[in-house]
Amino acid sequence: MPLSAPVERVPLHHRKIDCRGYRRADGLWEIEGHITDVRDDDMVLRAEPRTIKAGDPIHEMWVRLTVDESLTVVAIEAAMDAVPTSICGSATAPMQSLVGLRIAPGWTNAVKERLGGPQGCTHLMELMWPIATTAYQTISASRLDRLLAPAEPGKRPVKIDSCWAYSAERELVQRLWPEYHKPAR
Repeated sequence: MPLSAPVERVPLHHRKIDCRGYRRADGLWEIEGHITDVRDDDMVLRAEPRTIKAGDPIHEMWVRLTVDESLTVVAIEAAMDAVPTSICGSATAPMQSLVGLRIAPGWTNAVKERLGGPQGCTHLMELMWPIATTAYQTISASRLDRLLAPAEPGKRPVKIDSCWAYSAERELVQRLWPEYHKPAR
């Protein structure tokens, strides 16, 4: 592990998120996300008197997001294989409120507005952040030329200031678009 050696500790909880992106034959894109939460000790649930044994999932949930090339959600499907309460399963229906949204600036707030608090499942909502990033990474190869090129002559490329590497102050921008480079302050 590249991190420093940890202090002596006891494992308690393991959350695992896995996201994969696919290109469909019809020109759309699918992003699938899977989240699991597993305890290293038995967990006694209060809401529904039962015990989840160590190693069994408390949460195991799936989302399949279908988007077009502009990253607009055209369909969504959610499923829950393991949940702490029986009522949780009905929280997949509110996911349909994301159809029509575009993964773009404001995505996080729009998702929270539709699924936050009592309107949806916290775990499915939180899965939408890595799914959005995975969607962007999946589709970026087909969109890269547009991201790197100015939208219009004389306009700066969208990629500038989108992350650390593409900061207007960095060498990469100086090399690719010297006219938009800003020396570090």
